[in-house]
Amino acid sequence: MSLRYCHHDSPVGPLLLAGDGTALRLLSFPSGHKAVAPQEDWQPDRTAFDAVRHQLDAYFCGDLRAFSVPLDIHGTEFQKKIWALLTAIPYAETRSYGEIARTLGSPGASRAVGAANGANPLPIILPCHRVIGKGGALTGFGGGLDTKTWLLQHEATTAGVAGRQLSLF
Repeated sequence: MSLRYCHHDSPVGPLLLAGDGTALRLLSFPSGHKAVAPQEDWQPDRTAFDAVRHQLDAYFCGDLRAFSVPLDIHGTEFQKKIWALLTAIPYAETRSYGEIARTLGSPGASRAVGAANGANPLPIILPCHRVIGKGGALTGFGGGLDTKTWLLQHEATTAGVAGRQLSLF
């Protein structure tokens, strides 16, 4: 089945949104090592993503802290567990890979958590940008570390915790 897609302007650049017309399957940043381009058989369809675009706009304005759009998530069972845990990280807060591994009940699985986090097909929606390295270090991000920094600073500022969160950087 061919996916539908559109680009949506955002403060971090035009985001690629793709899905089946009823649920979102992919959100990609315009740059970074995980950037995706529409495939030849994908069909442009801006209206299929009205709800997602509206919620992204609200997020970037600081009015939305958690997304509630239909998702079509593809991944291994382990990846899906990690991605579900991402949604439990409160807005403007961060967790380390080790903390997520401990929450999962596998304290030695930090690297596996990192790999699953890096395979997240729906960044921002499933907030992988809120996962940081040990001691607060910013580590890899599919949209680039500048984008990760921007997202974390945006959340800190709109939540009114800029001083506390920005001390991480």
